[in-house]
Amino acid sequence: MRTVVVGGGIVGLSSAYALAERGADVTVCEKGRLGDGSTSRALGGIRAQFSTAVNVDLTLASLPVWESFEERFGVDIAFRQTGYLMLARTEETAAGLERQVEMQREQGAGTELLTPEEAAKHCVGVDPDAITAATFNARDGFADPYLALQGFADAAREAGVNIRTNTAVTDVQVDDGRAVGVAVEGDGAPRNGIIDADAVVNATGPWAARIAELAGVNVPVGPQRRQAVVVDPERSVPESDPLTIDLETGSHFRPERDGAAVVGGYFADKPETPSPDDYSDTHDLPWAAQAVERAGIYCDYFGDGTRIKRGWAGLYAVTPDHHPIIEESRPGFVQAIGFSGHGFQHAPATGQVVAELLLDGEASTVDIDALGSDRFEEGELLQERNVA
Repeated sequence: MRTVVVGGGIVGLSSAYALAERGADVTVCEKGRLGDGSTSRALGGIRAQFSTAVNVDLTLASLPVWESFEERFGVDIAFRQTGYLMLARTEETAAGLERQVEMQREQGAGTELLTPEEAAKHCVGVDPDAITAATFNARDGFADPYLALQGFADAAREAGVNIRTNTAVTDVQVDDGRAVGVAVEGDGAPRNGIIDADAVVNATGPWAARIAELAGVNVPVGPQRRQAVVVDPERSVPESDPLTIDLETGSHFRPERDGAAVVGGYFADKPETPSPDDYSDTHDLPWAAQAVERAGIYCDYFGDGTRIKRGWAGLYAVTPDHHPIIEESRPGFVQAIGFSGHGFQHAPATGQVVAELLLDGEASTVDIDALGSDRFEEGELLQERNVA
């Protein structure tokens, strides 16, 4: 099967690799450089602690790849399984965590429900008096998104994938209702500007709605700006600490090297929805000050002596219910989009599912029935906290 994958981020390259491994003839078209969209600015978090079963399943299907990445691809992605620690500061949130733990364990995740004192043993900076309950999963962690991207890119090339950077898709060719190729321009464009195919995969992150529209498909996916900063805390953060999240505000941090930490969170009343072609990729100082202040509410690492070292901003590709769309939207046109900040961690399973949809006619790695775009028209939305 001749397939064009549009988008050279982690989801696109994972999909290309999975297709090529099964014998497909695959071309990747990336309008800039590989990973220029969301992947290069991702935090790299990988967790099974979600509030819906399908997100848990996507993680559990991806984890074997992350845990054996160096063996499989020959690249050390610095995957550190120090866990995720989710903190509740109200009784209502604590009750929700208890229900989520039950669901996660039913799906096969080994998440634990903790008392405040037990939580402080996993992260000594956490103030047990500031929280009511917590959850922890030791298989959760974080990796380097850029190194993972390079691993998938190298493996895809070795499998025969033709990766064309600086090659923008300007149209999706449709014949009798089926996607049959793309029109392109740029360095990798053929002389006639057309790449014929039996199928097209939309994996373009913040640009997803534009590519979908070229194929005559409307999807509620849009870019939202997110920020992160690296700080030198007042008190050094041990590298063994988990990625820690305050569920009341979305404030979160994870350890960096030499006692530093990466701090993030989204606190605005209204999402920033800039054009993916024109937005500030540097952090805002007022936001950074607020992020550090909020982290200090539940963790004593971040006192007045905390100093901001550097920061960045990137884009999430967000759907109304913060779940992806993974489906064959029309014959020959598969979409893996709208991951709402979770695309990196779910890329291995998503790549397998994309290959299954095109080569088998249905997904088998994960049940994706809940991730069709028709849920937005039918009002059957999923619910997921929009955190790291």
